[in-house]
Amino acid sequence: MKTFNTTAVCVPDKNYMVDLSERVGEITTQLVDCGKYFTINRARQYGKTTTLTALERYLSQKYDVISIDFQDITGADYIDENQFVKGLAGVLCDAKDSMNAKLPDKHYDLLNKLSAQENTAKLNDIFRIFDTLCNDSARPIVWIIDEVDTATNNQVFLDFLGKLRSGYLKKQKNPQYRTFQSVILAGVTDVKHLKSKIRSEDDSKENCPWNVATEFNIDMSLSAKGIKGMLDEYESDHNTGMDTEEMSGLIRDYTNGYPFLVSRICELLDTEVGKKIENLHDRWTRNGLDEAVKMILSEDNTLFQSLTGKLNNLPELKASLKSILMEGTKLTWNPDQRDIVLMQMYGFVRNVNNSVRIDNRIFETRLYNLFISEEEFKNNVFFREGDLARNIFVEDGKLNVRLILEHFIQTYHQIYGPLEDKFKEKDGREQFLLYLKPIINGTGNYYIEAQTRDQKRTDIIIDYLGQQYIIELKIWHGERYNESGEKQISEYLDYFCLSTGYMLSFNFNKNKETGVKQVHIGNKLLYEATV
Repeated sequence: MKTFNTTAVCVPDKNYMVDLSERVGEITTQLVDCGKYFTINRARQYGKTTTLTALERYLSQKYDVISIDFQDITGADYIDENQFVKGLAGVLCDAKDSMNAKLPDKHYDLLNKLSAQENTAKLNDIFRIFDTLCNDSARPIVWIIDEVDTATNNQVFLDFLGKLRSGYLKKQKNPQYRTFQSVILAGVTDVKHLKSKIRSEDDSKENCPWNVATEFNIDMSLSAKGIKGMLDEYESDHNTGMDTEEMSGLIRDYTNGYPFLVSRICELLDTEVGKKIENLHDRWTRNGLDEAVKMILSEDNTLFQSLTGKLNNLPELKASLKSILMEGTKLTWNPDQRDIVLMQMYGFVRNVNNSVRIDNRIFETRLYNLFISEEEFKNNVFFREGDLARNIFVEDGKLNVRLILEHFIQTYHQIYGPLEDKFKEKDGREQFLLYLKPIINGTGNYYIEAQTRDQKRTDIIIDYLGQQYIIELKIWHGERYNESGEKQISEYLDYFCLSTGYMLSFNFNKNKETGVKQVHIGNKLLYEATV
């Protein structure tokens, strides 16, 4: 029986996985068949190796494919050119039996001799072997190199790229010249943007020899249609009775198709969620998904370890992300801005209509939790008060959001008194989330609707025991603006098929009336709270 897999490569015969045939077909026709050299650079656990494995299998129908992993080249092999050449030759020989290539044995004999050579081996030596190999091969050769990140801070790697570039340019000048049909590098780092300090300032690596490479613009996220196909296969094996179209849409909404997150949610639904919801039909529903999301947000998996490590090592990125989330800062997409490039490269953000957006709801909530927990460690009074009062806010398994708003207002006024002009929208958002978190912690989830997160308005969506609650946070900008907000949240409630919504306004008007009141907008009931 197949299983969902979140470790290493996914295998179609063993794992439930999204069909990648359309993706590898696009890579083949748009890039490989055209003789392009390119890099597949995506964040950790974004399905790069699984895609390369499927691509290798697909390409082997018409090409000889050499496939290696640079992790097999040890750190000692980067000491100098001699060691690198010997190490590379050895890795190529070791990979012979696992590659989808039928290359003449004489070339492997030459590589074996080079790897054991006592005198100094040069890059030119191994590239002469490559030249003869490409000339003697009956079919064009495609070279796939995975995990190039292990090599990117080494001068010898740049020289290696320079030799690949030289062969590519020779082929462009003389179509009769035979070299690799295509070279594909894969890793997190885009080698065209290396900024290592292995060269002096006047010999900057910004002019990377990989500048012959074509941009790789093929979408590697998993679509709702692709996720549905995977769930359809699971359904045919397990007969859960789930609505695969609905579930695939919900999973896509939470993950934005991030491959690891998609597989992990499904893996948790298949295994761990069953310990809480034994009935298969009830498990593969929105309620089961909420349980899986809670689990993934609380676990210390390898993906989150990688992301947290990046934030600890690059505090400027952490500050930028906190500004986006906690202050509603709008950043215009700028590929020349280093922080934006790094945030995208590591998977934190994406480009949406030329604006910087957090990549998915899971990452967003995880980051909110991180920033809020930092405030918790400061013994924040809002978190403490929310924690003390949490038992009174749940009635028959449902949140009494009106009561939460009333108590938050009381707490705010006790601590701060009247609002002051120095108040910022991010202050209210942060303090309300601090108050809310211990109330729903362990039972519910929350996320911020990205399209409404700015310095004027924020919509918080809470999932709690199968029920959804929408709370709009905003700064008061007059009656007309408030009526516009009422109309917007009414339309938003229609989208979620809800009849009741909540608004929390931070109002600087001295004549304001604080507290919570009911407002009817058509057939919708709004509880409007004013601080």
